[in-house]
Amino acid sequence: MTPEPPTRAESEAADTARALRAAFCEAARAVTPPLIPLEAIERAGRAHRRRRATALTTGCALAVTAVTLTLTQVLSRPAAPDAARPPVPAQERATTPGPSSNPSRPPEPPAPPRIVAPGERVDAGGGWTVWLTRSGKHWKGPDGYENVRSVSDGNIDMTSPGISHQSEGDRERTFHSGLYYGTRNVGRVELTDAAGRRTTAALLELPGKPGWGVWYVTTPPAPDGGVGSDQLDVYDTTGRLITSFPPR
Repeated sequence: MTPEPPTRAESEAADTARALRAAFCEAARAVTPPLIPLEAIERAGRAHRRRRATALTTGCALAVTAVTLTLTQVLSRPAAPDAARPPVPAQERATTPGPSSNPSRPPEPPAPPRIVAPGERVDAGGGWTVWLTRSGKHWKGPDGYENVRSVSDGNIDMTSPGISHQSEGDRERTFHSGLYYGTRNVGRVELTDAAGRRTTAALLELPGKPGWGVWYVTTPPAPDGGVGSDQLDVYDTTGRLITSFPPR
């Protein structure tokens, strides 16, 4: 079957389309595309990076400053009062008194009488020697001369407490000694000189508590060289005064 030839209208439309395509092609060839602005793009990129770096640096600086201010405030903040701790009552706040600079201590107990055998020589110091026998007290000084004070010649009343006193000396010292008697419970003998100085004497006794004993002590010489100004006191083992010479 043979196709029908195009009509006049169809031929005109086809010619118009071909003319439009030719016109568009000619116009497109006449248009030259612009070059890409590479340098401007690079400059913009560098500027953007600088702005970002500046923003980051500023942000870090602000953060460090904020932390520093916070630490400064915390460290400089005054310590809070001890509110959680309950108040201490007045009696507990009172200061505990410290030890006294001169504490009052009880005196040390005196040494008990030394028990010696009859005739046993005791070095009393300073060249003096003392010994006891059944008849009484014996002593000698640096000169070697022996002395005796009897307890059996009737001059001592053994039924009541008493004390005797003999003293010899020089410019350096005075040796005191004597008998105590009439008691079996002697704990201490003290000698007080004219200046008020007290000295505790050493005590000697024979075995078996015969009811008497010997005391001795060395002191500085009396300032005035006088005799008879010393006070003698005899105490029992409880510290009670038994007898004195001269009598109090």
